[in-house]
Formats: sequence, C-alpha cells, structure tokens
Amino acid sequence: MTGEPDLEKFAAALEKSPDYKVLRRLQPRAPIEGFPGVETRAGLFVDVETTGLNPELDEIVELAMVPFRYALDGTVVQVLDPFDRLREPSTPIPPEITALTGITAEMVSGKEIDLAEVVKFAAPAALVIAHNAAFDRRFLERFCPMFSTKPWACSMAEVDWAAEGFEGTKLPYLAMAQGFFYDRHRAANDCLAAIEVLARELPRARVPALAKLLERARQPTWRIWAENSPFECKDFLKARGYRWNGEENGRPRAWYIDVSDVQKDAELVYMQREIYRYEVELNPVRVTAYDRYSDRV
Repeated sequence: MTGEPDLEKFAAALEKSPDYKVLRRLQPRAPIEGFPGVETRAGLFVDVETTGLNPELDEIVELAMVPFRYALDGTVVQVLDPFDRLREPSTPIPPEITALTGITAEMVSGKEIDLAEVVKFAAPAALVIAHNAAFDRRFLERFCPMFSTKPWACSMAEVDWAAEGFEGTKLPYLAMAQGFFYDRHRAANDCLAAIEVLARELPRARVPALAKLLERARQPTWRIWAENSPFECKDFLKARGYRWNGEENGRPRAWYIDVSDVQKDAELVYMQREIYRYEVELNPVRVTAYDRYSDRV
C-alpha cells in the first residue's frame, strides 16, 4: 500500500450508511464569482471574549472581526481576512474565563487593541452580526462608539432554528448539525464558523440562513414594558415569553417582551384584558436594527 489514504473516499462511504455521521473540519469558503460589487453588501461578523458578563464592569480581552460580502438574497459571496487582536485588561483574567476561552495572562501581557485600527476595519460594514448580539454589542459600543451607528443582527436570535429542526442555538451545535467542526476558544474561529452556518441552506426553508436573518433584521419590532403589572401575574408573563429587567440600567424594572409589527396590537389587547384588567397606557417602543440589542432600548 503506497501513498496517503483517500480519506474523502472513506468519509463518502460512511455517509452512505445510516449508522454514521461524518464531521469535516471547517475549510475556507471559496468566493463565488459573477456578483458585481454593486449587487453585494459588506457584512462584518464580530465576536468578543471578555473578563466577565457585565459590560459596565468587565473588559474585552479579545476582539475578532471577519468581513464578508453578501448578496441581498442571503448568498455569502466572499469571506475576507479576519482581524483578531488581544488586549491586556486592567484586572486579572478570572480563572473561569481562562478555562472557557483559553486566553491567559501571558497571552495578553502588554497587548492593546488600536481603536483607530478597529474603526478603519469596521467602517465599510453595512451590517454587523454577532452570535448573541445582545452580549457583543453592549461591549463593543462601549469600546468603540462607531458600533452604535451600525445596524446589527443576531445569528442566534434572528434565525428560527427550532422551526428548521435544530434542537439548540449554540454555535458549536449548529456547526455539528450542519456537518462540520472547527477549532474553538478563539474569537476569529467562532466568526468564521458562524458565517459558514449562515451561508448554508436551511433544511426546510431551502434558503441560506443569512436570508432569514436579513429578513428578520430589516423588520421593526416593538418592546412592550409591563410596568406595574400585578405581582400574581408574573408566572403568566414569564410563560408567555416576557423577561425581567432587574438591572439598574435606566430602563423600567419590569417585565418586557419584544414582538413583531403583526403581533403588537394583539399583545396590547392581551395585556389589557388578561393582565391589568383595566385601561392602561403601555406605550410600546419601536425598535430597529440600529438600536436592537443595545442599551438604548
């Protein structure tokens, strides 16, 4: 027997059997030719690793950004070279963060992220995407105000993964469910994996996941605050999808929910009839991609 074994041949043979599932290492996505620049947009996938979960107290220790171009139908046309920088925080990295991210004090020692470089790199983006944008956006807007001027979307929340048959929304799970794996623990790899997940066709909708994300991101939503709602109704609100804001963040300490244009009027009627049971002015707040996932909502 001479030469390297034909592993792809073996993998193809295994895939024909219902008893095996093959995972392939994520490979760089080849560009698609034939899309004029005027018909594509600049996307930017971002991911941050931080010293903790609180954007007011914790700090970014790694920032990765991967630019890509996409067509308006959700086709990922080209993935470009990543930006990936480490940064030494003002306080020690907690051991649990090192265990989670693999980032140690030695790795970040003496390193900084140049704000001007970040601005130059991110400026062309027509849309910023993160997998859990509610986390990344709040950190990045504090670090670099330019991110507050961009529309954002979330690959975890703005694709209905459950409707497509996926049992979870975590990125490693979505990757494995789509037949590939990648080297985790580094932010740039997470960005590349997420772009690949978005580029692939959904099993039921038969369109790229990015197409569904763009559709959702373009639509305004409404945030309804259930201020001063009866305490005994909290379980009903929670079961209906309301979340509690208990933070001192300038917004009401109350239950809230985000609904679509189509759902808004029905939700207001529900609140009047089933929760408050008297006339109350709820004043829903209109939310677009320019504010969604930010502290401004």
